[in-house]
Amino acid sequence: MIKFLDLQKINAEYQDEFQAKMKLVLDKGWFILGDEVKTFETSFALYSGTKYCIGVGNGLDAMVLIFKGYIQLGKLQKGDEVIVPANTYIASILAILQADLVPVLVEPKLETYNINPELISEKITAKTKAILAVHLYGQLAEMDKINTIAQQYNLLVIEDAAQAHGAFLESGKVGNLSNAAAFSFYPGKNLGALGDAGGITTNDEELAKVLFAIRNYGSEQKYHNEFIGVNSRLDEMQAAFLNVKLPHLEAANGQRKRIAQRYLSEIKNEKIALPAWDGSQNHVFHLFVIRTINRDQLQNYLKQNDIETLIHYPIPPHQQKAFADWNSLSYPITEKIHQEVLSLPISPVMTKQEVDAVIAILNQY
Repeated sequence: MIKFLDLQKINAEYQDEFQAKMKLVLDKGWFILGDEVKTFETSFALYSGTKYCIGVGNGLDAMVLIFKGYIQLGKLQKGDEVIVPANTYIASILAILQADLVPVLVEPKLETYNINPELISEKITAKTKAILAVHLYGQLAEMDKINTIAQQYNLLVIEDAAQAHGAFLESGKVGNLSNAAAFSFYPGKNLGALGDAGGITTNDEELAKVLFAIRNYGSEQKYHNEFIGVNSRLDEMQAAFLNVKLPHLEAANGQRKRIAQRYLSEIKNEKIALPAWDGSQNHVFHLFVIRTINRDQLQNYLKQNDIETLIHYPIPPHQQKAFADWNSLSYPITEKIHQEVLSLPISPVMTKQEVDAVIAILNQY
C-alpha cells in the first residue's frame, strides 16, 4: 500500500534529535513557556519575515485569538462580518463564530480552490471589517488583489496559513502578507509537531502584546490579569520538536514540489482535472488535489491498486448539520469542488517508485 502520508517515516529521520530534545526538556524541568518555545517563536518569526510569532495550542486557537485580539484593541466588534471562502475547512468558519463574529461566504475559483477576489466586493457591507484569506491545500490566495480590496474598504486581512508553511510571493512570505496569520503545526502539516500546536505571526506590536497575554489567561505577569484570556500555550515539548524540524522545512517543501511537477507533467487522463500551478513559489503542496466526476469510483479504483487517498473535504461548510441555517444556500462552485476532489499521496518521503506507480495507475484509469 502506498500510504497517503507516512508520518512514521517522515519523523523517523529525526528520532535521535527528538530523543535528545526530550532529554533536554526533562532535565531542565521547565515545561510551560520555556526556552524551546522562545527559540521557536524567534526562529519562526525570522523564517516568516515578521517581527513576532506567538506560540499557541493549535491552529484553530491561533485564528480565534487573532480575532479576539483585534476585538480587545477595538479594531473589531462582536457582530462584525468577516469575508471567508465558502469551500474552506470548517476551522476557518468556527474561528469566526467563536470570536462572536459573522462569517460571509464567498465562492472560490475552480482552478485554484482559493477565494475569488472578483467576488469579494459584492459581499462587502457596512458591517464588513475583515477578510480571512485561506491558503487552501498549500497554495497562496491572491494576496495582492485581496490587500488592495482591503485597503479600499479599510478592512483587516488575516491569513489562515495552516496548510501553506513556506510559500511566498514577490511581495513576501506566507505569514507576512497580512495584518496577522494563523498557523497550524498539526502532525500532518508541512511543518508538523508530534501533537497539536499552533502559532500566530504579525508585525503589529500592539496586537502581539495582547496575544502574548491572552494565550496565557490574559496575564503578562503571573496572577495579574489584564485581559479576559484563555489557556492556549504552545507546549514546550512540541516546540522542541518543531525546533528540530524547522531547519528542514525548505528541503521538504522542495521535494513536495518535485513530486507535484511530476504529477502535473506525467498524469495524462482526460477524466482527471489537475490543479492549476504556474511553477512559482506560491504553492508548497500540502495536498495535491485532483478532480473527477466519478470521484468515489476513482478512489475505489486506487484503493484496489494499493494507493491510499483522502477527500479534502467531502461536505462543504454550508451543508454541514452544524450550520442548519445555511443548508438551503447555494454555492455551486463550492459544491462541485467538494463533490469531485480527491487528494493523492504526496510527502517528502515518497519514493520515485511510489510516484511512478501513482502516475501509471491513474493513467490507466
